[in-house]
Amino acid sequence: MAARLVFAMLVGAALVAGLAGGLVRAGVALPLTGGVVAAHAFLMICVFMGTVIGIERAVAVKRAAAFAGPLASGLSGAAMLAGYPALAAGLSVAAALAFVAVNLVVVRRQRAAHTRLLLAGAACWAAGSLLHALDRLAGSVVPLWFCFLVFNIAAERLEMTRLMRRQAGAAAALMAALVALAVGALLSGASARAGGLLYGAALMALAGWLALFDIARRTVRAAGLSRYMALCLLGGYAWLFVAGAAWAGTALGLPLRDAALHALALGFVFSMVLGHAPVILPAIARIKLAFGWPFYLPLLLLHGSLALRLAGPLAAGAMGNVLALAVFALTVVVAAAVWRARHATSTSRRHEPLAEH
Repeated sequence: MAARLVFAMLVGAALVAGLAGGLVRAGVALPLTGGVVAAHAFLMICVFMGTVIGIERAVAVKRAAAFAGPLASGLSGAAMLAGYPALAAGLSVAAALAFVAVNLVVVRRQRAAHTRLLLAGAACWAAGSLLHALDRLAGSVVPLWFCFLVFNIAAERLEMTRLMRRQAGAAAALMAALVALAVGALLSGASARAGGLLYGAALMALAGWLALFDIARRTVRAAGLSRYMALCLLGGYAWLFVAGAAWAGTALGLPLRDAALHALALGFVFSMVLGHAPVILPAIARIKLAFGWPFYLPLLLLHGSLALRLAGPLAAGAMGNVLALAVFALTVVVAAAVWRARHATSTSRRHEPLAEH
């Protein structure tokens, strides 16, 4: 219980600080230091997402040592907020390397395409964090961090579709898109134009692959949680394509950097978070949720506010993005309370004494 509380505090602090930093970058006046604002991507990707994904993987491998990685990434956020960026960068490298080690365990247990993609994603995080710590090839750092997230999502979707019949060459096409993404990330450090064009094209190709081959095309016709998850996924794939186009446009000199970054981070990555949370939270946090229509509210807010952000009112759209995530957090809390109330009621009924006749 104490460990879960520590992780919750570290993750929560990183998320709040990262979102606040993002608001300042969008033009919202908040009393934050420049260091926190500059660390927006670090806090959101390496600390928040890195810690959450690290915990998920540690739970899966069932080894206490596997929690060293997410602990290091959580502490890196605390170090950054305390004003020690060099220490934070070093802890992030340690966290990423520990995550690589955990994924090596996963690959040894199950040698499959999706587990190798998980390992490749971990390597991208480690490479980006090492470059960040060494202050080298700055243009490659954020693209590599995003590769970490994209590879993990692609691996999960590949695992989910492994039982579906796919066209010949589909797996090779996916691998080609992901290799191009990693190469584009590395190339961006030397040539922003060439690397950005390749990175954007790879994102668009990946979006097309997911839209064509992911099982969400079928489950969207289902009901309940399956339909909700499918809508989160398909909406995320649309934003992934937008992100790729904006990323390529940025490389060509168009003012689309914010669109590229946040169509990818919010439209794609956080759509996946919203879609998978009802399934993942019970596994990693032992929180069971009562799914219902309120889960659609933050999803609609997220996509609507992101469209608003890309249309022009940057600050208003950014505040809508934060509101969407806050509403989602509230929805999860209420859903957990509803499940507990229902469970307590059903348990008490089972233990009621039989009426005498």
